Amino acid sequence: MTIRRILGSGAALVLAISATLAMAETKPALSIGYVDGWADSVATTHVAAEVIKQKLGYGVKLMPVATGIMWQGVATEKLDMMLSAWLPVTHGEYWSKNKNKVVDYGPNFKDAKIGLIVPEYVKAQSIADLKTDDSFKKKIVGIDAGSGVMLTTDQAIKDYDLEGYKLQASSGAAMIAELTRAENKHESIAVTGWVPHWMFAKWKLRFLADPKGVYGAAETVNSIGSQGLEKKAPEVAAFLRKFSWNSKDEIGEVMLAIQNGAKPEVAAQDWVAKHPERIAEWTK
Repeated sequence: MTIRRILGSGAALVLAISATLAMAETKPALSIGYVDGWADSVATTHVAAEVIKQKLGYGVKLMPVATGIMWQGVATEKLDMMLSAWLPVTHGEYWSKNKNKVVDYGPNFKDAKIGLIVPEYVKAQSIADLKTDDSFKKKIVGIDAGSGVMLTTDQAIKDYDLEGYKLQASSGAAMIAELTRAENKHESIAVTGWVPHWMFAKWKLRFLADPKGVYGAAETVNSIGSQGLEKKAPEVAAFLRKFSWNSKDEIGEVMLAIQNGAKPEVAAQDWVAKHPERIAEWTK
């Protein structure tokens, strides 16, 4: 056997071993479900995805889906995780149906709240006031059908006896468009809304009082994983247990950047680059 053949065989062996080791070290790609029309869901999901990619070395596929499909996807392990579970009220029905099929990694945002939101200039102070205030034209502007705040608003219409009121299903973007038009014309409008959301930084808004407690008290937004995530990506499971925003201003920085025109992935990359100390807390 010639020297050239020996060297060639050796090089081939080295390449084969290297390829085998690379395959052994390759981490699986992970899928994350989120609701594209929710500003907080978009911001939180994209930041988490950047951390998982940059710091933990996993591929990530982001899947914009409706709320119900998001829960079902994680429960059936078609999705590895979601970071937009509003508990205990808003997504209470989804949780009760799926709690034995998923893993709750805890809150990534505390003091969240849902309800009916109006401009500061309207006269109505309580949900009950809508019954006698004709300026709202018996319409409440909602978001995507099937979301928790929509289901709760259907219940609020019944509990507050808002006869003739119609809950208009749309999307987060369409709801904001309606709110923008109303603000520009100084007209009355009631929309389904929540905090954290960038709209509170843009306009003077407030929640209508809910004396019957239909919308519940303050909630948390939780990170939920599939039952197989811990084994599939243990470092990611550990990250989800630590991942949590400090305040609405912290997540608001990302949401506002996106609202001002930045692509979500770019806004997330910028935030991660500017806050290495926070990333270290989540991944240490």
